[in-house]
Amino acid sequence: MKPPLSARRIALALLVIAVGAAQPSHAFAASCKQASTCEEAVVMWCGGYSRADGDGDGIPCENVCHSLEQVQKIKKEIGY
Repeated sequence: MKPPLSARRIALALLVIAVGAAQPSHAFAASCKQASTCEEAVVMWCGGYSRADGDGDGIPCENVCHSLEQVQKIKKEIGY
């Protein structure tokens, strides 16, 4: 059973904080090479890392995100 939506939002927020804390202050997000899940990639992309979707097809970090439907589902889950 999946955790409630609010628990997932909290988990993703903590992930963003952890990624931000691990990066130098001038770096906004990790690169796609560092993303290990599509969720991480979408959080980075929605947070302003526009290079994640280099070809403009709406799918960030295609090494971990494989479809527009997958990305849209994650965006809905995180409330973006």
